[in-house]
Amino acid sequence: MGGIQMVKWAKVGVSNVAGEMSLVAGLVLWVMTFSRLRRKAFELFFYTHHLYILFVIFYVLHVGISYTGTMMLPGFYLFVVDRFLRFLQSRQGVRLVSARVLPSETLELNFSKTPDLSYTPTSILFLNVPAISKLQWHPFTISSDNNLEAEIVIVIVKGEGSWTKKLYHMLSSHSPLHHLDVSIEGPYGPFSTYFLRHDALVMVSGGSGITPFISIIRHLIFLSQTPSTTTPPPPAVAILICAFRNSSDLSTLDLLLPISSPPSHHFPNLNLQIQAFVTRETKPTTENRYDHLQHKTRTLWFNPNPSALPFSPVLGSNSWLWLGVIVSSSFVMFLLLMGILTRYYIFPIDRNTNQIYSYSARSALNGLIICASIAGAATAAFYWNKKGGGWREPNQVQNLKGALLPQTAATGTAESWVVNAERELESLPQPSLADFINVHYGARPDLKRILLERRESSTGVLVCGPKEMRHEVARICSSASAQNLHFESISFSW
Repeated sequence: MGGIQMVKWAKVGVSNVAGEMSLVAGLVLWVMTFSRLRRKAFELFFYTHHLYILFVIFYVLHVGISYTGTMMLPGFYLFVVDRFLRFLQSRQGVRLVSARVLPSETLELNFSKTPDLSYTPTSILFLNVPAISKLQWHPFTISSDNNLEAEIVIVIVKGEGSWTKKLYHMLSSHSPLHHLDVSIEGPYGPFSTYFLRHDALVMVSGGSGITPFISIIRHLIFLSQTPSTTTPPPPAVAILICAFRNSSDLSTLDLLLPISSPPSHHFPNLNLQIQAFVTRETKPTTENRYDHLQHKTRTLWFNPNPSALPFSPVLGSNSWLWLGVIVSSSFVMFLLLMGILTRYYIFPIDRNTNQIYSYSARSALNGLIICASIAGAATAAFYWNKKGGGWREPNQVQNLKGALLPQTAATGTAESWVVNAERELESLPQPSLADFINVHYGARPDLKRILLERRESSTGVLVCGPKEMRHEVARICSSASAQNLHFESISFSW
């Protein structure tokens, strides 16, 4: 008898089969979260997590809409709204303006954006390049500053995996590439610039862990150039400690400053110190010196794709207002449609007995109507905002010409900015970083000495890099002699 109940899909009441299928999907999700499986087979981990769709569907069919509505409807409803808005945003191509190609298999991608798109330092976005894979979305740290670069958003891509290596080889090859189709989803990040509350800021990075600190340094540069009474001043001193395996990775330091930086060699209101450590080389040579590596950095400029638009917030500048409109209007639409369906379809069959019409069918209809209501309201709001922002497009493109290629604008050859070309980095008005950088060869940073030497009353310590580095910094900051050190780990391990 018990075995029969386990394989019975009850028409009225709880369906055991649906619950078992939901449990199996949930167990597969749980197994794939184990660290070894996730790191060795990330794509398998990523794709199997789409089983959450089956988990939710069969869970709803298992317990019925009445129980689901009281226990999980608010969370489920907001999740569907968020997921559908992300889907709409990801379908739109984004304009890739330029790319800087570094000898360390590193790329800096510059996308145009609308001025109303705002984000905070250390934010991330998801990037899709259909020429490599139409299904794969990869997270990258935004290295630009929302205020310093109002009309571009920049991400740094390090060639460490198969997808990133393909992208690097695609852009670093000498065959002409006039444009590249890309899609973006995001941005996502912290709500506030919490690191500004400290008197001093120490940033410790290893390898590609330097990328979130680029956005922080650019934000500090902006604050030092535009003092304001409404925002806190930058820390009195900002120290970047970065460790690289090879000297070719030193070219990443070129990305600390944007292409459009003003031709100034100093930031008088910012005390910035950069200590770079090359661990696998004992001394500098002509080929691996930082100033020589600058000559190997190339900048590519792309033709704008007519169908691509600047990166913009999915619901415009009044996103919270529009989100409230979507949630409220779609829920009213759901109640009306469900009322009509119940009155004219379910009631003539069941007569309010709850013993004739299938619980599973009722749950499925409720789920479909919820999704349809959200899709209708969200699509209308998305395209309304997209249409409303179109009038800014021509001016925004013209501003990018002057911001990213000031020399071109000055010489009157405005059309050449969209031509795929190689340019030496020094031909652009790039500030010199020599005043800030001190390179050490054949040594690792003495983190304990550096951190414990800080005498400020409040020193923020941010670390992003290998697990061993993060743990070492955490032990130092938790010691009894480090009461003024405030530890914060930035980890992008998936």
